[in-house]
Amino acid sequence: MNTTPLPLSERLAGFAALLREHGMRVGPAEQRDMLAASLHLGSLDIDRTSSAWRAIACSNARDWRQWPAVFEQYWLPHRIKGTVKVSGQTRPRRDLRSQLQQMHEGMDGDAPSGQAASGSADQGSSDEDAQAALPRAQGGAGVGQPDALHERSAQMWMPQDLHALQLLARQIQRQLQSLPTRRWQLHARGRRLNLRATLRRSVAHGGLPLAPAWQQPRTEPPRLFILVDVSRSMESHAAFFLRVARAMAQAADARVFVFHVNLAEVTPLMRSDSATVQEKINAVTAGFGAGTRIAHNLMEFARRHARAQLGRQARVWLLSDGFDTDAPEELAQALQTLRGHGARITWFHPTRQAPASLAVRQARALVERFHPLASLADLARARPYLH
Repeated sequence: MNTTPLPLSERLAGFAALLREHGMRVGPAEQRDMLAASLHLGSLDIDRTSSAWRAIACSNARDWRQWPAVFEQYWLPHRIKGTVKVSGQTRPRRDLRSQLQQMHEGMDGDAPSGQAASGSADQGSSDEDAQAALPRAQGGAGVGQPDALHERSAQMWMPQDLHALQLLARQIQRQLQSLPTRRWQLHARGRRLNLRATLRRSVAHGGLPLAPAWQQPRTEPPRLFILVDVSRSMESHAAFFLRVARAMAQAADARVFVFHVNLAEVTPLMRSDSATVQEKINAVTAGFGAGTRIAHNLMEFARRHARAQLGRQARVWLLSDGFDTDAPEELAQALQTLRGHGARITWFHPTRQAPASLAVRQARALVERFHPLASLADLARARPYLH
């Protein structure tokens, strides 16, 4: 096993957390048995140790099948080889699509003819030159960086990565500025007297206002909406984007949507605290494809899904590479609709360069900020500007 300054018991606790992340039922009793087995067998015979632990931790056929990959991911990461095409784009595994097959069929059923069936519909003719001019994603904005904790591939998540993401999401949530409203609320240190509440309290004191009620302006936290592009061109980045969206859904009560040709809300899925989170994220991304209609989906979002919640307290995060099959001028119109409601728009893109498609160039002035996002380090660098 890997040489590490941490005691075996602590490393084993981290491994148990990773097993639970993959749906295995591993508790303190199983950890004690695994530790006892490793002490009995010795740390040099990795294969025998893995077999013994496998018998302890796996309780069904599914656990038994995924054990080798999970074991190597944690203890032997140098053996893992990603599936990389000539372009250098890492493709996520395609498994468990059936979990969201019904949602996929519902979205594809409303797609215009010719849009959903075309595998090359992801880039319109006006965007092909711009896409060719940009370097390939090569693993995202963190290309060329060392394989450190915060620069690790989106498919190589360890428990410490998940903890760091959750901590970062809570930090972002705390810095989102609450905005005052026209309403008032009771507060012990308020600066304005609430006459009605004061008179009500005075009844207990024989009509004397001995317990004045003070109030202050009521504030409301920003309402966060996250829209994730899961089309074919975003296939190697969507899993990481959805992990970020899930962390924000839990920390900041964000609503999460995915889109390709059409739009679907996945907030309940993102907020669930399940041991099979990675499987659900894979299921969200694996069955999508086809083209990207960013402008169409933004208009659908503004008019149908969030019409009553859009206002000056709304924050809209758009996670996409910017390649749109709608007419270039329609993206500016859709973003202007969101801005007209008072929403502030932040665009996260998977490459170092901001999206350079014609549609994005025409709508650039309507986006408050563009941020690269391919690793936790990118999200940490963007945090000071997310308020």
